[in-house]
Amino acid sequence: MSLNKTKVIETLKGVIYFAKGDNIVDLGMLDELEVAENAIRFRLIFPRIDEPAVNIVSNAATKALREAFGEETTIKITPITEKEKGRGPLAGVRHIIAVASGKGGVGKSTVAANLAIALSRTGSQVGLVDADIYGPSVPMMFGIVDEAPGMTEREGKPLIVPIEKFGIKLLSIGFFVDTNKPLVWRGPMATSALNQLLSDADWGILDYLIIDLPPGTGDIQLTLAQSYSVTGAVVVTTPQKVAFADVRRAATMFQQDKLTIPLLGLIENMAYFTPTDMPDKKYYIFGKGHGEGFANAIGIPLIGQIPIVEQISASGDAGSPIALDEESPVAIAFMEVAYKVKELVKNLSK
Repeated sequence: MSLNKTKVIETLKGVIYFAKGDNIVDLGMLDELEVAENAIRFRLIFPRIDEPAVNIVSNAATKALREAFGEETTIKITPITEKEKGRGPLAGVRHIIAVASGKGGVGKSTVAANLAIALSRTGSQVGLVDADIYGPSVPMMFGIVDEAPGMTEREGKPLIVPIEKFGIKLLSIGFFVDTNKPLVWRGPMATSALNQLLSDADWGILDYLIIDLPPGTGDIQLTLAQSYSVTGAVVVTTPQKVAFADVRRAATMFQQDKLTIPLLGLIENMAYFTPTDMPDKKYYIFGKGHGEGFANAIGIPLIGQIPIVEQISASGDAGSPIALDEESPVAIAFMEVAYKVKELVKNLSK
């Protein structure tokens, strides 16, 4: 086959980037293609440069081109990130923070929502993705159950416009499905939904994008780790000793080599009870020191301890996260957590 750009592009359409389920040409990953007499040079744009797919796709492209144009063809492929190219929905996002838990019922979504509010109160631009595909709660917690995101178009591609509430840009699978019915989805459908929330949305410029993950260690966590440049993860637990096995599993997941997401630390939710009329009192109804013990056993810092107060559940149900109440002991605790997270993220880049 004679060597020209049109035939090179047609050949590369046979190379699939499986993380997004399409070929590298139609996905817009091919960049600065140069075709000389016996040489092909181009760049491939990936969400992140350290994902395993970089080598897999580059090798597949090289093999396809040599089969088409001969083994003597010189091929140079340079992988770059979307941020290096200065494009992509997440190009303006400085840091992605995942909020995870080993099991449900520990207040992970409450922590994610209030951490987003607290980070915003420090002066940062913040977004929140409700990636808890099977149990989305962000629409209720922010009082936007009946609202729907808008749409825009950029470079011919339609993009979702996140809803903004309390200064936070918000997206949830709950905006697109009937939350009164269970989602009976296999893994690929769930990961496709995650990719749409992240890559098919116009996030603009953000200092922090908080990802509220589903509980456990499944497809969503793996896809996030392998396909996106995640700055770090925090793990949420309650102080009961029975929760420790689940905490360890969640933490160990992020410590595997193939995931490569730094663990920022542990947040102990429901650490103690503080009565409304006695905000300085702390009653450790589940025992004291468990969160610190969990963190030490896993080898990560204890970022903060969030108290139980009477208003925390009611405020979430009412669509007004408690971190908005500057006088609340919970809001004060979340502000301490927010500043600690910012410090930990800053230290990662040193």
